This record gives sequence, structure tokens and C-alpha cells, in this order.
Amino acid sequence: MRAFRDEQQQAYDELKARGLALDLTRGKPSAAQLDLSDDLLHLPTTTKDRKGVDVRNYGGLEGLAELREIFAELLWVEPSQVVAGGNSSLSMMYTTIVDFLLFGGVASPRPWGQEQTVKFVCPVPGYDRHFSMLAAFGVEMVTVDMHDDGPDMDAVEALVRDDASVKGIWIVPTYANPSGAVVSQEVAARLTAMPTAAPDFTIFWDNAYAFHHLTEDEAKSADVLTLAAASGHPDRPIVFASTSKITFAGAGVAVLAASEANVAWYLRHLSMGSIGPDKVNHLRHVEFFRDADGVRAHMRRHREIIAPKFAAVDEALTAGLDGLGVAEWTRPTGGYFVNLDVLDGTATRVVQLAKAAGIALTPAGASFPHGHDPRDRNIRLAPTFPVLDEVRTAMAGVATCVALAAAERLVADAGGPGEQTGEDADGAGPASHAGAAVGTGDDVNATEGATR
Repeated sequence: MRAFRDEQQQAYDELKARGLALDLTRGKPSAAQLDLSDDLLHLPTTTKDRKGVDVRNYGGLEGLAELREIFAELLWVEPSQVVAGGNSSLSMMYTTIVDFLLFGGVASPRPWGQEQTVKFVCPVPGYDRHFSMLAAFGVEMVTVDMHDDGPDMDAVEALVRDDASVKGIWIVPTYANPSGAVVSQEVAARLTAMPTAAPDFTIFWDNAYAFHHLTEDEAKSADVLTLAAASGHPDRPIVFASTSKITFAGAGVAVLAASEANVAWYLRHLSMGSIGPDKVNHLRHVEFFRDADGVRAHMRRHREIIAPKFAAVDEALTAGLDGLGVAEWTRPTGGYFVNLDVLDGTATRVVQLAKAAGIALTPAGASFPHGHDPRDRNIRLAPTFPVLDEVRTAMAGVATCVALAAAERLVADAGGPGEQTGEDADGAGPASHAGAAVGTGDDVNATEGATR
């Protein structure tokens, strides 16, 4: 094992000597993806919607009807259930939580801000901005595991059944951030039908990646609003989506979809702070896409650009780590991320090593509430923004960092006098790793093909 560590140290030293400067910290569209939407810069060609209403003027708080119809088809809802807003679905989520805190929802006995405690169920690994938003409001976060078909429903049902302070759950249902999981119809049905102590328990269904397929086998999102209505809880889910990774990240459109009661509730409070969204941008997007099939065709062009990058991630990690038993990673069929789990207690060290070698990664534990992964093993990889050759280079470097961090840890755990990991020497981490085993293709830490 010491010999293996020394080999990895040499490989790492060679990596550092290359003087790289690569950034894989966030899942941003690449320039090539943004170029796909450049025709938006020449639109709209008119100033009026199909009814002859001037889109440059006040009004239309619910958004342009033509755009709402496109998203209604894409999200399996009726146009009357859709609100089209500004460029950010995150802003719509934030506004929705603020409204719950200040006013309460359709079924709330009182505003959430008047409750002694407000808790949310947070599947992990999950989306860091969901967690930071809740933390900013002082909402307690209770974690459950995210499986391939959605959150651990036995755990979710146990949490919500008797505790009225549990008011909501975050779900990224299709190609979850960062695991790529897809919530099954069965799990969605349980979420919408389960007994909850809180009458206003709400599912925040953030369908950010519903159309971001990486293969021709396109996953279909569960029809959560229909399931909720059928189960007698029509107001439980609120759906969010946007074109932030479809057209222009800073100049797209976002939508909220919900029961008609929830839509009326949202618009009533929105009317106190808005005279209407950017309907010029709505019309621009309608002319650009034309219809829902136009969105689907556009996303196939995205797939041609980013699918090879995800393949490059898998190829590099397989070449560098397969059979060592020190890492697992996903092979997503959609979305924007690869979920990498390394040897317990080494994720912080991996990110540290990568940074010193000129490869910027998302901080270890970012996919957990308060940025704290209790096992210090999870790293979110975001390969979309760099060009393909940079992805290959960066991922090969990440594999080297994972192997070196694991070797340092395992040698230290073997108990040799004077042995310590590089992170201990830097004062950056704990000195031991409970349950560590020397990685082989057969040991308990390994998975078939080092993937899941």
C-alpha cells in the first residue's frame, strides 16, 4: 500500500506540474450550448400576442398564454395551472417559501413564521441551493437517503406521519441533482398520498432537468399534480421549471405549476409586488420554440454537445479507479451532474488536492445541508461548462487525486508509526477513518465496475 501511495504521489506531482486552470464547480451551460439560442437575440418580430395585446405594457401577471400552453404540455398540466415568470425558478421557489412563512398556504392553520419550529425533509445528496435557502430562513433540515427511484419513502413517511412541524420536502424528480435519480411513478404516488400530520405539508417539486436527456431513452417525469388530485391532496405539490439551461441562463423564463387554488394563492400575493413579468421575453421564447416539440428538438441539440462530456467523465474515472474499491460514481442518463462517492473521510482531501493541481471542484459536502457530509465522501462533478478535452484532462486529474487521498488514508489507518495522511499534515482533516479497508476489486468497499 505504501508503494501504491508513492506511485500516486508521483502521478499527482506530475499533474501539478502541468499548471492546469480548470473549473468544474457549477453546472453551467457551455458557450456552445448558449450559442444554440442566439436567434433569440433577433426576436420577437412583433410587439403583440395572438390576441393583439401589446406585450410591452402592464398586465398579465400569470404570464403570456402562449408560453404557458407550451409548458403545460411539457409538464403534463393544464394552462390554467401554470404561471410564467421571470428568468429564475429559484426566485419563484424563494417567493413561495416567503409567502408560506408570512401568510401560510391554502391549507395552513397559520403562517409558517408563527410556528415554533418548521422542518423540511431533504433527500441527500441534493441541491445545495435548496438547503442554503432553508438555512437562511432558519428552517430545520432532516435528511433521508436519495435512492435510484427517489427518496427513501419509509423514512419520509415515518417523519411526516406524526410531526406537524414537518412542513415540506424538496424533490428534484427527474435526473436529480447530483445523483441523476428519477422519481418513479410509485414513489411519486406515495409522496402525494401519504398521511401527514401537517395539513399544509408541501412537495416542492423542482423539475429543473426534466428535458435534459443524455440518451435517446428519455425519462418521463411522474405526473405529480394528477397523482395528488387523485389521492385527495391536490394542493400538496408545487412544480417549478425554467429554461435556464435550455436557452440563456440569465435571460430565460421560469414557470410554476400547481393546483388552481395554489395558482390563485401565488398570484394573489405576487400582485402586491409585481405588475407583470417580462412578456416581451415570453413572446421571444414562444417565437423561438413555436411549440413543445420545438423545445424537445432544441434539447436534442443540447444532448449532442454534452453527452460526450459525460462519457468522458466515466471513461476517465474508470481508467483511473476501476477495481480499486475506493470510489463509486453514477452514469446518469440525464441532468447536469455526476455524483462521486470516495473513500469515507477523504472527500475534503480530494477537493484540496484537486485545487492545488489547478482543478476547481464543488466543495466536498455541498450536496448536504449546511455543507456537512457526515461521512466526508460525496463530491458533485459538473462537466458541462468546459470543452471536451478539458473534461478529459480534469477527470483524469480527479481520479489521481481520489487514488492518492485513499492511499494516504489507508496507509495511515494501517497504523504504521509516524504515518499520517496529507490532510493531517496540512491540518485539514481527521486522523482516522473508521472501517477503511485496503481497496481491491473484491473488498466490501468496491462495487461492480466501481460504479452505481
